[in-house]
Amino acid sequence: MALRTTAVRFNSMKKWAYNLAGFNKYGLMRDDCLYETQDVQEALRRLPAHVVDERTFRMVRAMQLSLQKSILPKEEWTKYEDDVLYLTPIVKQVEKERKEREAWEANY
Repeated sequence: MALRTTAVRFNSMKKWAYNLAGFNKYGLMRDDCLYETQDVQEALRRLPAHVVDERTFRMVRAMQLSLQKSILPKEEWTKYEDDVLYLTPIVKQVEKERKEREAWEANY
C-alpha cells in the first residue's frame, strides 16, 4: 500500500514539474524542445515525413504564440499523458551507433 501511495505521489510530482516547464502551454512535446545536435539532426532525418511535419507545425505555432505573447487555451495544452517520446529512442540509437563507430575507428 505504501509503495502505491509513493508511486501516486511521484507521478503527481512529475505532472507538476511537466506543467511548470511551460512548453506544453504552447502545444509542444518534450522531444520538440531537444537541442539540435548532430545526433538529434540524424534522428530527425530517420523519422517519417508526417512526424517531422507535425513537429514543424507545433514549433511554428509555438513561435507565433510567443511573438504574440500569448498561449493556447488550456484545453489545447499538451497533456502529460499524451506526450510521447517520439524522438528520444531514435536519438539514443544514433548516439550508440556513433560511439560504436568512434570506438571502432579508435582501434584502427
